[in-house]
Amino acid sequence: MLVFAAAHGAPASAAAQTAARVYGRADTLRGSYTTPGRNWWDATFYDLRVAVSPSDSTIRGSNAITYRVLRPGKELQIDLMVPLVVDSMVQDGRRLRFRRDGNAFFTRPVARHRVGDFRTITVYYHGRPQVARRPPWEGGFTWGTDSLGRPWVVTTDQGVGASIWWPNKDTQADEPDSQRVAITVPDSLQNVSNGRLRGRRQNADGTTTYEWFVVNPINNYAIAVAAGHYAHYSDTLQGEAGKLTLDFWPLDYHLDAAQRQFPQAKAMLQCFEGWFGPYPWYEDGYKLVEVSNNGMEHQSAVAYGNLFANGYRRRDASGTGLGLKWDFIIVHESAHEWFGNNITTKDLADMWVHESFANYAEGLYTECLFGKEDGARYTIGTRRGIRNDAPIVSAAYGVNAQGSGDMYPKGGNMLHTIRQLVGDDARWREILRGLNSTFRHQTVTGTQIRAYISEQAGIDLSKVFTQYLETTKVPALEFRIGDSALTYRWTDVVAGFDMPLPVTVGGRVYQLRPTARWQTLPLGPTAGSGDLAPDPD
Repeated sequence: MLVFAAAHGAPASAAAQTAARVYGRADTLRGSYTTPGRNWWDATFYDLRVAVSPSDSTIRGSNAITYRVLRPGKELQIDLMVPLVVDSMVQDGRRLRFRRDGNAFFTRPVARHRVGDFRTITVYYHGRPQVARRPPWEGGFTWGTDSLGRPWVVTTDQGVGASIWWPNKDTQADEPDSQRVAITVPDSLQNVSNGRLRGRRQNADGTTTYEWFVVNPINNYAIAVAAGHYAHYSDTLQGEAGKLTLDFWPLDYHLDAAQRQFPQAKAMLQCFEGWFGPYPWYEDGYKLVEVSNNGMEHQSAVAYGNLFANGYRRRDASGTGLGLKWDFIIVHESAHEWFGNNITTKDLADMWVHESFANYAEGLYTECLFGKEDGARYTIGTRRGIRNDAPIVSAAYGVNAQGSGDMYPKGGNMLHTIRQLVGDDARWREILRGLNSTFRHQTVTGTQIRAYISEQAGIDLSKVFTQYLETTKVPALEFRIGDSALTYRWTDVVAGFDMPLPVTVGGRVYQLRPTARWQTLPLGPTAGSGDLAPDPD
């Protein structure tokens, strides 16, 4: 259990809260999905066409945005970040007037709009996109070179937003039902993007256009460019939903290294299908694509940059040695195909749904390889990375803000603790699989995920979620043993917190149900004043 046991009188631990940030209009335009420019239309298809020029670090292209009218609306908001420039917007052959407000553009469609109608606006744009300062965490374009000095161009934009390089409705709450990604690059390069390659066209100006197509819903930040000197090989996996194609795209001189390292993907996919249900994108396939950063969960084109080595760049976050027995990026980023891509949160503030489950998946994969005890040992080992610097979920919804990085180790350990509370591994597996079937290809709120787990577990877990997600408090079991009795209570907890806790006293296991009030449990005359040990899980 993710708790702290303290003898009576010991101070309860607490972490300092970080100062609240002040948000403004630009944050609301970026982060809210209920503003007047967004709430009346639903993006159904993006037809993205972009020419990428490594020689001068510029791009030029268009996105034809097809949308469905949900309710009457006047202005439509389309996002594109400075310094990129919108050249024109066109609907039904007519140019639209538009105005810019920072990174948001507003236009009034000329076509008649009735509820249920489908309409298309094409946005033409160009410019020199922002360069990624610290990819993948601070995203944008990376105009790099490989070790032979040849151009290697990749994009990353989770968090900052896809509008850092292409115009769209930049909110996680609205995913197109499908998308074309047509990227034009110099003839010497190959571009790998999401979905399946539908066509390759050589142009008269020394460039080649690669047309990729995604037939499933996809979040904006998953769309990616990876242009370099790639080798390619393929495989298949007979999975739960049939034959799944596996495609691997390392740089040409890393082909041998990839063929040694990437077979781990098969074992990972088999493990996660067992725990989470069928891979969500059979129609679009599974790809691993080498990139120049650590990696990212680009849907159906998982970005990989982990040195073709086990661990996280040869390090083990758990300190147990178990994390050095498998490739962290293959496992963690692919787990996002279920939690992050299949199930996507509407608001960045609920990113724990993506990252806590992906962190927890690392322990499940360890369990698949080495057994339940080692899986738990790995997960518990990652607790050393918990900082308790700020809550995982803050009150800042609708402003494109997320909480503490504790959403990884603390969130993963919260899920591990909930598994112990459920106390039935078959039911726990059903809950994880049920999440991915119930919310398949959907955008969700964190509240929906919390409620589903509680309902399916048959346990009110609301206070457990509040404790671990919304505060930095570490539950402390305050106790004393004497006079053949154990007296105990929870401290440093939210109101109503009553998480049960198995403890061992004098070699005997007791099931406690502590609250914030003192309770007394008779131990019998043989218990003495022995030590109390909580369940380590």
